[in-house]
Amino acid sequence: MIGSRIVAVGHYQPARVLTNEDLADMVDTSDEWITSRVGIRTRHIAGPDEPVDELAAHAAAKALAAAGRTPAEIDLVLVATSTAIDRSPNMAARVAARLGMPGPAVMDINVVCAGFTHALATADHAVRAGGAGRVLVIGADKMSDVTDWTDRTTCVLVGDGAGAAVVEACAPGAEAGIGPVLWGSVPEMGHAVRIEGTPPRFAQEGQSVYRWAATQLPVVARQACEKAGLAPEDLAGVVLHQANLRIIEPLARRLGAVNAVVARDVTDSGNTSAASIPLALSKLVEQGAVTTGDPVLLFGFGGNLSYAGQVVRCP
Repeated sequence: MIGSRIVAVGHYQPARVLTNEDLADMVDTSDEWITSRVGIRTRHIAGPDEPVDELAAHAAAKALAAAGRTPAEIDLVLVATSTAIDRSPNMAARVAARLGMPGPAVMDINVVCAGFTHALATADHAVRAGGAGRVLVIGADKMSDVTDWTDRTTCVLVGDGAGAAVVEACAPGAEAGIGPVLWGSVPEMGHAVRIEGTPPRFAQEGQSVYRWAATQLPVVARQACEKAGLAPEDLAGVVLHQANLRIIEPLARRLGAVNAVVARDVTDSGNTSAASIPLALSKLVEQGAVTTGDPVLLFGFGGNLSYAGQVVRCP
């Protein structure tokens, strides 16, 4: 089977920036309290007239432009999101309509914060199986829509945004640019991260998530490297789900990726759920912190206590 590769990435964030000082005017919190506990200083918040599919379409258009591809050349659109309010049309169909695509397959994937890495694996599998030749993979979430802005334990975490990748089949005989996925979940702990109710609201059991991430995920992340035939010290970059700096930094250290650039976009963007990994990867590429061909571990984790990770080669 022919492997796949990421040929370009792109990202988008709303113009409005919400600072810790702004939040201190809304709830009982402070810049010191937020930065010391989660490492976040700012986050971008979409307006009422900026739906999830608009965020996704902006990121997708940038990725397509960077790849030198037109919307008509995409035959599968995958959107990872957990903040789609309507059941149908799904976000992928809405993005396809916004971009003027003539008739791609369109699917949403809801694995919350691990959604993008699940969607990327699905795109890779579709290409390998011959079901698609060129795939647009998007992570997009408008967490501000599902946030209780009176709850200081959650409202300080969230941000809105989108990131996208164009995935194509490799040339025959060429090395695959997307490594094997390692994925799974802990269903009995799925309640630890929730977006539920009417209206839906984000809630989590922070200490349970922290303990799980700190103790279990370093082992799983190393296994994802092993599946790609690499040791952690071979990595040029590590892009973990941007949940909390207190989770990201210890996890990266325990992984042992001593030579890698570690994405810390959570500081500026907050937790953007499924958008966080492609958003952070796109920024690293844009900044030149990682270059074409560099091996980078992408590792998502969160809602359902799901996880998915793979090593990719930078576009």
